[in-house]
Amino acid sequence: MRKKITLATFGGGCFWCTEAIFLEVKGVEKVVSGYAGGKAPGKPTYREVCSGLTGHAEVVQVSYDANVISYQDILAIFMTTHDPTQLNRQGADVGTQYRSVIFYHDTEQKHIAETVVKQLASSFDDAIVTEISPLTVFYPAEDHHQDYYRNHTEQAYCSFVITPKIMKLRALHAHQLKQ
Repeated sequence: MRKKITLATFGGGCFWCTEAIFLEVKGVEKVVSGYAGGKAPGKPTYREVCSGLTGHAEVVQVSYDANVISYQDILAIFMTTHDPTQLNRQGADVGTQYRSVIFYHDTEQKHIAETVVKQLASSFDDAIVTEISPLTVFYPAEDHHQDYYRNHTEQAYCSFVITPKIMKLRALHAHQLKQ
């Protein structure tokens, strides 16, 4: 069967975490860490995005085979491996650059995202604050941010923040992971 490569773009805190999660998912071909949703002109740098002044969120752009995994399943994994009830933060990472956001690529993705968020709302004690917005421009992050977890698993942030999220992924979505 021919591959049907589709894009999904979202932010759930630090892009290193979200990238590490989706690199384990069956059907995912590529994950690129980057920035989206800002108002500042030109391609932002990590330092500029971290300042919170550009309006960009740290995001990942996931290229996946829609014949292997659906957009609904991609979103379910995204929504259950970060805390979509925290406004402008994930744990100790605080600021609008760490907001929970789904950037849709077309009206079908928008509709699916709205439906999935509504369906999952009862699974959380607090209200979901995940933003659903159109993707205007995606800027890939600097090279040293790509595949960060695999290249730096010994770092404290990776051990204490990312590894527990991967363990949660494996517990909740084992049937959707690469072998």
